[in-house]
Amino acid sequence: MASTLQTYVRTMDIVSEITGKIAAWMFFTTGIIVSFEVFMRYVLNSPTIWVDEISRIFQVWAAYLAIAYVLKHKAHIIIDITFRDPSSLGRKVADTFAMLVIIFFCLITVKYGIDIWWKSTVAGHTTDSYLAVPKVFIQSAIWVGFGLMALQGVAEIIKIWTWDPDDLPKQTLVH
Repeated sequence: MASTLQTYVRTMDIVSEITGKIAAWMFFTTGIIVSFEVFMRYVLNSPTIWVDEISRIFQVWAAYLAIAYVLKHKAHIIIDITFRDPSSLGRKVADTFAMLVIIFFCLITVKYGIDIWWKSTVAGHTTDSYLAVPKVFIQSAIWVGFGLMALQGVAEIIKIWTWDPDDLPKQTLVH
């Protein structure tokens, strides 16, 4: 059982790392293509029709892909006035409660995100632009990102109760 939990945690950590790196590259690519658009529009006086929409899609996907990575690295806002010792029972209970709230919110978002995504998919909705990108590509980012965050939240709860704080990477202990 312990090795199954460890395998799950390590798998989720790897998935979160990969999606975090993909998100970073998507933000970088967005910067490049927006710079390209500025050059095309103001230097060559020949704006493109695709940069605006593609950069928006990349930004949406990057933001949602990054949330599991942020949770894994504890890079979100954390206030720990009361429980500084990560091995204390109070800290473990407080961290578990926080993760359960996050997971609950994520699951609600996944449920309604899938509902909206499915309705758009069945109806064939597209964006109101020249490219007319199917909205399925944009709306799926919501439930995929929050689903990954919920799965990473479960991994974080497992870490809280089964891993020795001395074995955890230092960034998970920094608040």
